[in-house]
Amino acid sequence: MTPRHHEHAEPEDHVEHDPRPGTKTAHDKAHAHDHGSHGGHSHGVAADADRRYLTAALVLIGAFIVVEVTVGILAGSLALITDAGHMVTDAFAIGLALVAMRLAARPARGRWTYGFKRAEILSAQINGITFLVLAVWFVYEAVRRLINPPDVEGGLVIATAAVGIVVNVLAAWLISRANRSSLNVEGAYQHILNDLWAFIATLVSGVVVLSTGFARADAIASLVVAALMLKSGVTLVRESWRIFLEAAPEGIDPDAVGADLAAVDGVTEVHDLHIWTITSGFLALSAHVLVQPGDDCHRVRDRLEEHLQERYEITHTTLQVDHAEPATLAIGTVRAAHCADPHGATHTR
Repeated sequence: MTPRHHEHAEPEDHVEHDPRPGTKTAHDKAHAHDHGSHGGHSHGVAADADRRYLTAALVLIGAFIVVEVTVGILAGSLALITDAGHMVTDAFAIGLALVAMRLAARPARGRWTYGFKRAEILSAQINGITFLVLAVWFVYEAVRRLINPPDVEGGLVIATAAVGIVVNVLAAWLISRANRSSLNVEGAYQHILNDLWAFIATLVSGVVVLSTGFARADAIASLVVAALMLKSGVTLVRESWRIFLEAAPEGIDPDAVGADLAAVDGVTEVHDLHIWTITSGFLALSAHVLVQPGDDCHRVRDRLEEHLQERYEITHTTLQVDHAEPATLAIGTVRAAHCADPHGATHTR
């Protein structure tokens, strides 16, 4: 997030300066950066997330991928190969989630002021793009096979799809036991559920091929799998871009939040309001708040932080709180001092 520099003149009665080192004045408290306890919410990929479950799911899926590709080639089934491709992206997502967990556990230091909290968002975006690329290729192959359908061994397709359903149920159970507050882990979990539906479609296509000889059923099943991959890919890319572009979190309206904060007792104006997501489950807010000249700045800040935590579950806040100038309190006047270049809407009582 780009730092914002506020130019403002402090009234002489705003605070009393205490020259003693390490002593916090009311002005210091009013401009304090609150980390709080974060309300017990997980900041994305947590260091204590159970890696064992993810590792077990990764090994299970990896072993089955090898079997499925082999059988798919022997049976001439594109549906099995596309299923395997779908599972490769699942294994990729789980692997990236494991790496992201280790990166996110590193403390913030030096230039990395947030640590590596967004590692899981980056891996989710990579995973989503991979989905989109594979979906396009599978659609191409499926259309080609619809035009010239090859021979498909229905029996092998049925047997492999049945085993795949069991493997996906076990993998989904393992990942459900891990930390699913991460966009990456939750994405992998949802992908495995999609795989489950894909294997069901493949099983149906195998039954159709075996019972009727309609070989195009295999290509149709591939299109179903590609559609599921496309849906998952679009969702992951959209959500990760929202975070990278620092858009307001889903379900939070900044204008409504600004008006709500401006209605808090003692507040006269809220501007430069920014709400964004650092990583999954880790929301942050910053704002410049003006209060009545007779109110205590740090007490108003405490009210705002309590309100944000209770109503919006936002605990990572940076609030600059200043006394409003007389011109700011007059209706129809334009504020000229506090911020040279304010961003976004201005919210008043």
